[in-house]
Formats: sequence, C-alpha cells, structure tokens
Amino acid sequence: MTANTQTIPEQERIKTPPSIIATILGVSAVASLFLFWLVYYHAPADTNHTKLLFLPSLNAVFNGLSAIALVIGFAYVKQRKIKQHRAAMFTAFIFSTLFLVSYILNHALHGEYRLPIAHTGLLWNTYWPMLLSHIVLSVVALPMILITFFLSLTQRFPQHKKLARWTFPIWLYVSVTGVLVAVIQAVVHG
Repeated sequence: MTANTQTIPEQERIKTPPSIIATILGVSAVASLFLFWLVYYHAPADTNHTKLLFLPSLNAVFNGLSAIALVIGFAYVKQRKIKQHRAAMFTAFIFSTLFLVSYILNHALHGEYRLPIAHTGLLWNTYWPMLLSHIVLSVVALPMILITFFLSLTQRFPQHKKLARWTFPIWLYVSVTGVLVAVIQAVVHG
C-alpha cells in the first residue's frame, strides 16, 4: 500500500440493502394512505363527540414532548455525547409514536376537524399553509425517520449522519407545527 492510498473504513463500505429501504418506503406509503383514508373517508365512530375529547390536546402534548426531545438530542450530538443523543432520539421516537396512536384513535372516533372560520384573513392565511406544510412534511418525515433509525441501529453512522441532517429539521418542524395547529384549532373551537 502506498502513502497516498487510504483504507476505507468498514462502516463506509457497508451498503444499505435496497430491499430494506424499499420495505420502509412501502410501509410508510401504506401508513400514509391509511391515515388519508381515516381522516378523509372513514365515518367517525363517535358522531356526538362525547368520548375521549382530550385526545387533540394529548396529541399536542406528545408533539411538544417530541420536539423537546429532538432539540435535546441535537444538543447532545453536537457535544459528542452519543449515548445521551441516542436516548433522546429514542424518546422523541416514542413520543411521536404515542402521538400517532392517539391521532389514529382521535380520527377514528371523531373524524376530521374543520376549522369553523372564514377562509380569508390573517388567521386563515397563517393556518392553512402551516397545516398543508405540516401534512406534506409529515408524510416525508415518516420514511426519513425510520431510515435514519435503521442506519443508526445497524451502525451505518456515516450514512446516518448524512440523512439525519435532513431528517432532524423536518421532524422538528412537523412536531412544532403539530402543536401550533392544535393550539389554533383549540382557540378557534373554544
């Protein structure tokens, strides 16, 4: 081996099997289609809106806790405290998972929430772009989060780091806007 030749570290040579990525993308697509059906086509089970009315607030709490855990995890990785970073990111994942379960239950019971305001003015012009970007980016975030976790758990750290640079801000945006959307809905709904 000459002085100019460098050995490529083992972890960089490990290639992620395309079948794993395809499976994650497929599961994410099915989950997104299910949520679309649940929100827009499924008839709510509790048409009188009398059961588990706290779920939208609980959803906001889970999103908020996920955002806090994400920021803490980001701070830890910047400090190179990898063990603490990993714990914070697992915590964010757990809160996001609890949010998803609560979200599914809420929509199965109550259906889609329509904001009862005129579709003009500052509130509407702030709310709908935020909601739209939140929905679109949540669909994008799901496979990114799962792939980022897969890369970390399989010790593909160079690939994990590259994808996490994109996953973190999208996941954080989705978590924060989830709280903001819930707050606007709660204020308007009364």
